[in-house]
Amino acid sequence: MTKRFGHPLNNRAVRITDPLFGHYVTMISEKVLPHQWDILNDRVELAPRSHCLENFRIAAGEKQGIFFGEVFQDTDVYKWLEAVSYCIESGRGEHFTAIADEVIDLISRAQQPDGYLNTYYTLEKPEERWTNLVEGHELYNAGYLIEAAVAYFNATGKRTLLKTAIRFADLITDTFGTGENQIPGYPGHQEIELALVRLYRVTGEKKYLDTASYFIRQRGSSPNYFLQEIEKREGVCIFPEFQDYDLKYGQAHTPPVEQRSIEGHAVRAMYMCAAMADLAMEYQDQDLLEACKALWESTTEKRMFVTGGIGSSGFLERFTTDYDLPNDSNYCESCASVGLMMFGQRMASLTGESFYYEAVEAALHNTILAGINADGQRYFYVNPLEVVPGACLPATDLRHIKPVRQDWFNVACCPTNLARTLASLGQYIYAIDDNTLYINQFISSEVSSGADCNYNLLMEADLTGKGQVRIKTDAPAALRIRIPRYAERPVFLFNDERIEPLIERGYAVINLNTAGELVFKMKIEPRWVAANDRVRSDAGKITLMFGPYAYCLEETDNSDRLSKLAVAPGTKPEVKEPIASLPGNLPALEYDGFRLESGVKGLYGAPDYTIKPARITAIPYGLWCNREPGEMLVWQRVRI
Repeated sequence: MTKRFGHPLNNRAVRITDPLFGHYVTMISEKVLPHQWDILNDRVELAPRSHCLENFRIAAGEKQGIFFGEVFQDTDVYKWLEAVSYCIESGRGEHFTAIADEVIDLISRAQQPDGYLNTYYTLEKPEERWTNLVEGHELYNAGYLIEAAVAYFNATGKRTLLKTAIRFADLITDTFGTGENQIPGYPGHQEIELALVRLYRVTGEKKYLDTASYFIRQRGSSPNYFLQEIEKREGVCIFPEFQDYDLKYGQAHTPPVEQRSIEGHAVRAMYMCAAMADLAMEYQDQDLLEACKALWESTTEKRMFVTGGIGSSGFLERFTTDYDLPNDSNYCESCASVGLMMFGQRMASLTGESFYYEAVEAALHNTILAGINADGQRYFYVNPLEVVPGACLPATDLRHIKPVRQDWFNVACCPTNLARTLASLGQYIYAIDDNTLYINQFISSEVSSGADCNYNLLMEADLTGKGQVRIKTDAPAALRIRIPRYAERPVFLFNDERIEPLIERGYAVINLNTAGELVFKMKIEPRWVAANDRVRSDAGKITLMFGPYAYCLEETDNSDRLSKLAVAPGTKPEVKEPIASLPGNLPALEYDGFRLESGVKGLYGAPDYTIKPARITAIPYGLWCNREPGEMLVWQRVRI
């Protein structure tokens, strides 16, 4: 572990032209961020009250009032600012600059004289700072502030928010540690670790990196800080569900470097793992790297859904046990898939292995897209793989499942997280090191030469059409192109002549000594996928995939009671025209199947089945619920 295998390209260098992802990226700047701005200002009548900006005005002493919202309410503004920063950086968001500057000034005015910044504790419990790290989210909030500040500085060169974040970071580095008069604690919800690494990289101040390392290494050590803190509070909790706190929930049951099984709250776990990967790189720490590898394997080989979603339990948004992957009651929070992408990106950079981008690709093309509707105004927090709308009732074990996307949430972490992820999409497509451009995702886009990139490159990807990627360069280029697992018989042509590149760590290594056009051809066809037989929920079932896309059935195409449908595994789907009302020009798939009809008249009776032929239509999972609401199904019965 002596080098970094590529760092993400600057947003300025990448322009997304893809018919699918270009739709969403453009929508972030043109529709999503303006709409979220209205929500943050409580101007959207049907959306839950945010009060987010009002909290800052009250904390700044400019208005009278009381705090409203969750203890982490501040982060909605911070993530919105981060998404704005990426839009500005990529040339799509200059019109946000004046508004962003006003918000940044407001945030700075709400900061306390010692650098502390948190509207909940400032307004509600100033005497209880840092006394409830398990639940209070103070360090989590600080992390998103720092990430927004670094992003805005990179996009604009302006330092106001960065100075605000540095003042708070300095307070944190002074407050936490094992020294005299320091608090030997760590965050209940990881995020600050990621942010401090970013702050170190932009400022060069090693104390930020060291504090990030401290938070990871101190976590779960003995005596356990969380248990001591909980005992001091004598049963007083912010969140009732934490009354009987499980250390695994917050990954505090053992030091992270010793952990080998992914546990607890899925978002917390992914943010921690991503930070561990960052620290493994910065400190060249082999032990941290080995822990990261084991936790990645635990996540993706035993606890990840076919859609790239993670988090099986609707209770506490957490992992459960190996191969427990229920389809109708799973959680698969959108933020968790964002965290999985962050973790995978860092692991690929650490190791040079392309396979980490397989899970990144699955999450991006499925769960991330499903989290936001095609118009950019509504969101899924939870991403199930099977929905029967009538069963999604309050006060039941399916109360977390929503059959339609929501305007907003009382806990609104996902909408702004999706916005910042899609606004910075280029970082997941390309990476670069001293002399090589890595192509990790096949999303049509342009690369322009600039500060960290010497290439001008045009990529046109058509995975579900011609099964090929065309790459045009205007000069010699050193490329590493990921060969995805679904690509059969890959062939490379340069200027119409076949070449045989070296395959290294799952990348085709190609050195072009002149300008020209490289064509990467693959055989990509719809394919049936089955689960390991230890996945009880998918026993006797298969699902349909096409390239990186998981496909699902919707009631609007197939009538109701989708669970009655069955298909033979050898059935060959027919690639059909895209559905006109859905973005991206992705094809629908049609195939012959069966509908199992029961003749039982009462609730129960003697078996009386008839099997009728059915023509079944499937669409990409990431685009479901953009037409008529209704049932949805990913895994369908097998008929042998």
